Amino acid sequence: MGLQSAQDEAQKQGFRSLKSHDSLGRGRHQILDRDWKVCTQNVRAGTTTTTDTTLDLGSVKLAETCPSKDVTAPSTAGGKIPDFAGKSVKAARAALGSGTSFTVKDASGAKRWILIESNWKVCTQSPAAGAALRGQPVELTAVKFDEPC
Repeated sequence: MGLQSAQDEAQKQGFRSLKSHDSLGRGRHQILDRDWKVCTQNVRAGTTTTTDTTLDLGSVKLAETCPSKDVTAPSTAGGKIPDFAGKSVKAARAALGSGTSFTVKDASGAKRWILIESNWKVCTQSPAAGAALRGQPVELTAVKFDEPC
């Protein structure tokens, strides 16, 4: 179902608290709900809930294929730098937190500016995945999602 239609239906069913997220784990915001379709939801259809239950809808752009399950964001749990390869630059930045020095360069060699980080995927990283996270600067190279690294 389209995201906007799903939200409208959920409100008719009594849900007052709705949110949505990017099922591909890229951290994109669903600004134009009509441009997205629902892949997952945190409350099963037909389940009885209270009116204060938040319904969270996982979605992708209309032209994209839903993943078999939501892609999880990288995490620094355990004090290690995650493997960011193929993840969005936005997800990498969010995993490291605002205190980490962070640089990203265009891996294509075209020296493009990386403005919308959720549209770019990580190709290489330094330090390597698995290195201890000790506040060191992180350097990434990236390309747009439809480009090869």
